[in-house]
Amino acid sequence: MLAHRELRQQLMPFQPAGGAPAPGLPAGYPSSADAFPARMAGIAQLLAAGLPLRCVSISTQSVFDTHNSQVAAFDPSLDQAAKTLYAFQRDLESRGLADRVLTLVWSEFGRRPQENASAGTDHGAAGCAFVMGTRAAGRMIGEWPGLASGLDPLGNLTATADLRALYCSLLEQWLGHEAAPIIPGATALARPQVVR
Repeated sequence: MLAHRELRQQLMPFQPAGGAPAPGLPAGYPSSADAFPARMAGIAQLLAAGLPLRCVSISTQSVFDTHNSQVAAFDPSLDQAAKTLYAFQRDLESRGLADRVLTLVWSEFGRRPQENASAGTDHGAAGCAFVMGTRAAGRMIGEWPGLASGLDPLGNLTATADLRALYCSLLEQWLGHEAAPIIPGATALARPQVVR
């Protein structure tokens, strides 16, 4: 574990001097008022500098909580997130770092498929997650329940996989840590193959 002082010294080359604006984004990253593209580009730079990063969490400020006027907000937000993730993966590949990084993308909540009265959708119980990278197994976990018979009595999509199982797999297959002391109920969960 690096001491805070050591880490700060290693990060100094990445900080603009004297309050100068941050340098432009590398090619391929979308321009945005959201800090997400710059943060992802920054992670690639830190990895390229050899910092011992094992797990990083970054959130986007894009609007995905679309209770009203969903199309106007959701489409550009999804476009920006997808372009940022694509640029990040290509950045890692160009730096020769792609085999060292797995990216997990998830939402903290799902959305109900039924449009509400405000041309949006409300919070739902099931959602989706994606694991991307050159070492990702590239397989689907769970099944698409369908809209005809795959809804619960409240109108939520029915979950067909437990996200905790994905966490267990990433802990054990990627980070090399036993999941049971970290994830409640881990011993009873399946371990889908997510890393190749």
